[in-house]
Amino acid sequence: MIKFIKIIFVLALIICFWFLFTLTSSKDSDDTKTTFVIKGGQGVNEISENLNEAGLIKSRFVFETWLWLKKSEDKIQAGVYEVPDDISIRRLANMFMIGSESSQQAITLLEGWSRPFMAEAVAKAGFSQEEFLELTAKKSEWQSNYDFLSDAPVNASLEGYIFPDTYFVDDTTTLEIFIAKCLNNFDKKLTDELRQEIEDQGKTIFEVLTLASIIEREVPVASDKKMIADVFLKRLDADIGLQSDATVNFITGKKDPTPSLEDLQQESPYNTYKYRGLPPGPIASPGIDSIEAVLYPTSNDYYYFLTTPEGDVIYSVDHDEHVANKQKYLK
Repeated sequence: MIKFIKIIFVLALIICFWFLFTLTSSKDSDDTKTTFVIKGGQGVNEISENLNEAGLIKSRFVFETWLWLKKSEDKIQAGVYEVPDDISIRRLANMFMIGSESSQQAITLLEGWSRPFMAEAVAKAGFSQEEFLELTAKKSEWQSNYDFLSDAPVNASLEGYIFPDTYFVDDTTTLEIFIAKCLNNFDKKLTDELRQEIEDQGKTIFEVLTLASIIEREVPVASDKKMIADVFLKRLDADIGLQSDATVNFITGKKDPTPSLEDLQQESPYNTYKYRGLPPGPIASPGIDSIEAVLYPTSNDYYYFLTTPEGDVIYSVDHDEHVANKQKYLK
């Protein structure tokens, strides 16, 4: 028993030594810093996961345990931090509790957001919601700097082109600069390979973006996006209406997974239940996986699909099967 206690004691000492070493040690660095964002409402687990992915901490366990020991899990402050790459976990935790000294703010635009939703996020950072919508209302104001806008209709807005991501702004950032950041990001993400594939398929960037935006609003999972892309592409080739609920919700501004019969009768070229082919333009900003889904779809035999209240996608080969699935899954 004494021997067993000694072993436990030695193991405890080793663990304590490792914990303290990991907590206080720092790595050699060339004084570089990494921009790290803590958003309001994020918990310790999510923050530590992001820190680990960014290579800023050696151990999530030590970071989370240290905050627990100090009873400081709820004292971490949201903000944009310039984190030295050689900082120890203890100093890093103290930095997050003191708060950020950076004048930068983070603006996060999510996949599937339309311009009005983005305007709300931009407004929270102190910009004018109305000015954002005005500046993004005409692609012609930006086309001279971005060739990817050249195949869009003359009256097109920047809907779909404002790439969803997290952007950093400060007191010197104007709305024009912020929008340019978003467009520059789109220009970067739409690689030469993707542009060549669009050209090889005889499509335009605007057409791909329009269909990708619908797919982005229909389903969140990348594998389903590729399946649904093939469904929509087959329907377009067969001159069958897309019948996308997402386009109807774009008209009404609602978020209902299943539009009402009244909604389906809305008179608008964006109503893909009433009009065949693609709508006049994108309905939201798609992520890169939705764009890739249009270009690299998963071939299948389906022409219909629906999404259950639980988020599962059910596919159907023909209309009769689709109706039966509606009765089964959408009661």
